[in-house]
Amino acid sequence: MSGGDMAKPLLGHRSMDGDPSITSAAGRTISVLGSGDFARSLAIRLVCSGFKVVVGSRNPKRKAGLFPSAAEVTFQADAVKQADVIFVAVFREHYSTLCDLADVLAGKILVDVSNNTEINHHRESNAEYLASLFPACTVVKGFNVVSAWTLQSGARDGNKQVLICSNNQEAKRTVAEIAQVMGFTPVDMGCMSSASEIENIPLRLLPAWKIPIFLALGLFLCFFTYNLIRQVIHPYIREQKNKLYKIPIEVVNTTLPCVAYVMLSLVYLPGVLAACSQLYYGTKYRRFPDWLDQWLQHRKQIGLLSFFCAALHTVYSLCLPMRRSHRYQLIETAVKQAVEKKMNIWVEEEVWRMEIYISVGIIALGLLSLLAITSLPSIANSLNWREFSFIQSTLGFIALVISTLHTLTYGWSRAFDENQYKFYLPPTYTLTLLVPCTVILAKVIFSLPCIHQRLLRIRRGWEKGRYVKFVLPSATGEYSSGETSSNV
Repeated sequence: MSGGDMAKPLLGHRSMDGDPSITSAAGRTISVLGSGDFARSLAIRLVCSGFKVVVGSRNPKRKAGLFPSAAEVTFQADAVKQADVIFVAVFREHYSTLCDLADVLAGKILVDVSNNTEINHHRESNAEYLASLFPACTVVKGFNVVSAWTLQSGARDGNKQVLICSNNQEAKRTVAEIAQVMGFTPVDMGCMSSASEIENIPLRLLPAWKIPIFLALGLFLCFFTYNLIRQVIHPYIREQKNKLYKIPIEVVNTTLPCVAYVMLSLVYLPGVLAACSQLYYGTKYRRFPDWLDQWLQHRKQIGLLSFFCAALHTVYSLCLPMRRSHRYQLIETAVKQAVEKKMNIWVEEEVWRMEIYISVGIIALGLLSLLAITSLPSIANSLNWREFSFIQSTLGFIALVISTLHTLTYGWSRAFDENQYKFYLPPTYTLTLLVPCTVILAKVIFSLPCIHQRLLRIRRGWEKGRYVKFVLPSATGEYSSGETSSNV
């Protein structure tokens, strides 16, 4: 294998020299049982990290060309004899083929890197099954959440964490040192009973995004249907006009900002509900309901989906003048004005409204972009808690206020025009204002000194109705104890 990025050490010389355990681990011999893609990537990463690698294969001559020249490819029995740490890179159904090596494997550390094809596919985890086959060995579960691509390209790509679990602390420490030398961050997940959960992690498809995505899709369908009725069905029934051409662009473009605006308000609504709960019960130690707790945990995903819909709305809006229907409408309007001999169609109020509407929308999109960028782990880790809280909380609330101004300037006085009520349905933007205005009003109320101070005391540990003991001197000079409420 040639040099390049793979030949560069992932850890600097300073960190290597500062930790003797890591330095001693770098030159040890490690065996890899298996000759698949993951075994090959693992061998490459180990070789580039300074380890002596011995690969065990049932067909060493045929597989030798797949591995780097620095790695020795031999039979499985010979590979096991040369190392105390063996990475088992074979599928669960092939574990039984290693039973002939039980005597040679006795007393060694087996690192199980396998995964299943389905969540909880077996009653016991792969690592526990491997441990049952080789009771004389120490089994460690690890490296299964790291992809072959990450191993080959280095820990700079993908997740740097390596989840490790085992019933033997010394074995976990040994594997953790190996992971550190390879440039990864080992995370101790406890005893072997955690192996099932670790094996399920790579199989989960966006577990934190399911609820927010379904929420966004639900809002989109509701607003899309509402706008379809107002913009397409109403003119067809009342005026016999075919407006189906509006569905791909106009109806979608009217729906996207509604979803983005409501989703942004849903980021801050659970915080308002949590504050109301703390004020009502007078304590921060009372557990929130499960639905509210889940809502609080999904705020990041909801905010990112809000930004996604806002960005799509911007692109759709920029494309509106490119439509053929828009050109026809411009020509038709120009012809009507020529026939009616209208020389000046300038409406000062409409001009100012659109200028303010677009300007405020650009500012709101810029703030949403800042919120989305700072939610990335690489950016968030470079900020302290006060900086992160200021951007996500303060600037996020300002983005909600500016988005509200954007919506109000779009609607202007249309809410009072009876022609805007199609089938007696109010304009769409009036519906989107309900939740955001509730959040803004609640935030204003919570900022009042009397309420803000009480909420701040609660979040610092004060509790309503809690009694504290005190000691007072009596008239004779002796001390007597009593109680008082913390409300006093």
